[in-house]
Amino acid sequence: MPAGPIDTLSRLITFFAHEGRVMDEVGTEWQGSTGPSATGRTRLRMLLWALAIGLLVGFAGLGAPLDGFMRSTRNALARHSASGRIVVVAIDDKSVQQLAEWPLPRGIYADVADRLDRLGARKILFDIDFSSRSAPDEDKALEKVFTRLGRKVTLPVQIVSDPVTKVRTDVLPLAQLSSHVDLADINVWYNFAGEVWKIPYSFDVAGRSYPTFAAKMGARRAAGDDFYVDYSIDPNSIPSVSLLDLLRGRVPRAAIAGKTAIVGATSRQLGDTYVVPGHGIMSGVFLHVLGAETLREGVPVDLGWMPPFLLAALLCAGALLTRRYKASLACLLLGVAAFLAIPLWLERRLLFVEIVPSLTLILIVAGRLSWTVFRSSYRMRGITNAETGLANLAALRQETVDRSRRMVAARVRNYAEVAATLTLGDERLMIEQIARRLTLGAPGMKLYQGDEGVFAWFAGEGSIAELGEHLEALFELFRSPVRVRDRQLDLTMTFGVDGDPSRSLPNRLGSALVAADEAFRDGWRWKEYDAARLQDAEWRLSLLSQLDEAIDAGDLWIAYQPKLDLASRRIIGVEALARWTHREKGPISPADFVLAAEQGGRIKRLTTSVLERAVQAAAELHRLRPGFNVAVNLSARLIDDLTLTETIGDLLARHRLPAECLTLEITETAALSGSASSLDTLHELRRMGVQLSIDDYGTGLSTLSYLKRIPANEIKIDKSFVQGIATSSSDKLMVHSTIQLAHSLGRKVVAEGVEQRKILDLLGAMDCDIVQGFLVGVPMPFDELVKLLPAMEPRRARRA
Repeated sequence: MPAGPIDTLSRLITFFAHEGRVMDEVGTEWQGSTGPSATGRTRLRMLLWALAIGLLVGFAGLGAPLDGFMRSTRNALARHSASGRIVVVAIDDKSVQQLAEWPLPRGIYADVADRLDRLGARKILFDIDFSSRSAPDEDKALEKVFTRLGRKVTLPVQIVSDPVTKVRTDVLPLAQLSSHVDLADINVWYNFAGEVWKIPYSFDVAGRSYPTFAAKMGARRAAGDDFYVDYSIDPNSIPSVSLLDLLRGRVPRAAIAGKTAIVGATSRQLGDTYVVPGHGIMSGVFLHVLGAETLREGVPVDLGWMPPFLLAALLCAGALLTRRYKASLACLLLGVAAFLAIPLWLERRLLFVEIVPSLTLILIVAGRLSWTVFRSSYRMRGITNAETGLANLAALRQETVDRSRRMVAARVRNYAEVAATLTLGDERLMIEQIARRLTLGAPGMKLYQGDEGVFAWFAGEGSIAELGEHLEALFELFRSPVRVRDRQLDLTMTFGVDGDPSRSLPNRLGSALVAADEAFRDGWRWKEYDAARLQDAEWRLSLLSQLDEAIDAGDLWIAYQPKLDLASRRIIGVEALARWTHREKGPISPADFVLAAEQGGRIKRLTTSVLERAVQAAAELHRLRPGFNVAVNLSARLIDDLTLTETIGDLLARHRLPAECLTLEITETAALSGSASSLDTLHELRRMGVQLSIDDYGTGLSTLSYLKRIPANEIKIDKSFVQGIATSSSDKLMVHSTIQLAHSLGRKVVAEGVEQRKILDLLGAMDCDIVQGFLVGVPMPFDELVKLLPAMEPRRARRA
């Protein structure tokens, strides 16, 4: 490792460990409550982990297959022709067939050598084994020619290893043939896949070092142990003549004169083949020529993987030093592109590198950065208004501010009426105008935007009288119309103030809005929340903020009511039901807090909390009993939410729950009155595999055409009809006909409110699919459900 890069890298790591003051523009979760120092430590850990994995890939050679693939791709892109100065005299298929003898008589090789010499060959190499004796006259004829040609001829030596005993044998030509000629080695290296990437410069055989055929023909002295073969040289461009044509005088002098000729077997029948990367199976004689052609181009240098890895480490450290995420990621992606492209340029200059460890390092850092910022941006979407970019009220609830500061809420009384006449673009312009006026005279003030014309902020230091004067001025400011393009809009604004630092931020916001509503009702411009006078209204009007606290504190929990499959008499699923046990008031009716959440815009948070816990429970139940289903009620207000499918998909993926194990129950009224976008959402959920159920069927305005349009898997008959089938013939007829209708449409039927054995038997006779009610099981906590599930199997249903 060069000293310079090590020193630089050491300084950068020290900077991360002790300074740690870099923060991405988006990746704010790295800062958290511990500040920028935690950011530096996080990035240092990221860099060290990436370095460790990259070093493992490099030292263990794990990236060799991928490096080989990329090098073959680069060779294909840089394909070029051989020099043409080396010609192969091929013992090809037609030579083997016509001469009809193998091994060929050595008199033929003597003739070949003589003809090549007369055609003007500069050097003659034989990739033929002459280590054993043949007919004496044949050996004598060959010896005579070799003696005459002398060192113009090169014969092969080699090392042979027995594949079973691993005993090495040094193989040399007969002394009578080799005493006057040069000798060179024909061994090559190959890897675990049988591929030949490198060729040695020389081999030690019988106590002496011999150059390889490639080094001999390339006229290069050893510059190391071995060298990479330049496989961008096109093997098809290597000149080749048939040995048979040479013997029969059909080879012109121009094909041989002044060139090096190598005689070797190219017929696949003779077995002298190797795996050549990017080219497949190839005869060994061409491998020697490709090695020689490489050396004729220059001296190949194997830089290995460490130099590019050091550069990649410096690149990653520099990218992590960059303050802006986009610049960091752009730097890393450009690095990836450079590491993919530069080796192509280097290999044209015979500089060979391995880049997989470097790419591993860069991609790990880039992937970790991207994932971190993706999570940040995903969370930011939950606390930012997508249209205006202002922080929303969810962001306000997460604020850590000086609680002694007063909270101010402003409500535009006629917001809905005005917004109904505007396009989305014009509504955004109107909100921008409102925000400018509200922040006038308060530089740096953070404004929070809620739904339907609600805005909130924290007042600066000062008395309530000074704040009142400021709000009076704002009220006067809004007496002037807001101008949007060519329209003037008159807005009515009132303000409320909460100065109680002892309560939570959601409660304080609710109080400030109550005060704003009181101000409007009483004809005032602003009003401070009066806790004493509004004690009776406190519980009702702060219900939503207390619900938020209950969700955070775990006071909101999930009860699970079992569902019985009538055909198998097995518990095949449960319905997840939200329950709230208030720490002072005890159990709160779901009808109260669910309705309040829907009316107050909190239903999405409530439903998301229930879904999170229900999907987690479903995943645990699925592991215990594969296919077990959990149903969750979905508010009508969420069907039009464009993020619904994304939210559910994220939950399923995070908890590894198959989509078919989740059922979403929507009320019949919501399903039937839904817009086209609602139906699109339902269809998208079905394509994901999520099950859909029409809840409280029979209480809405049911029509066959609507039922055909809604992509539900099942219909859930309301308990008001189910509980009457034992005494009311009309209810019995209605339930029976509904079951038949649902089955004709390919849907299952769930009957809820089953509390009597007689009703259970009647539903079974009607071919109802699933039942739910106190007879099957009461809503219960998850732990109790898991304990009682085995006892709730067919025996309990039969005894009930």
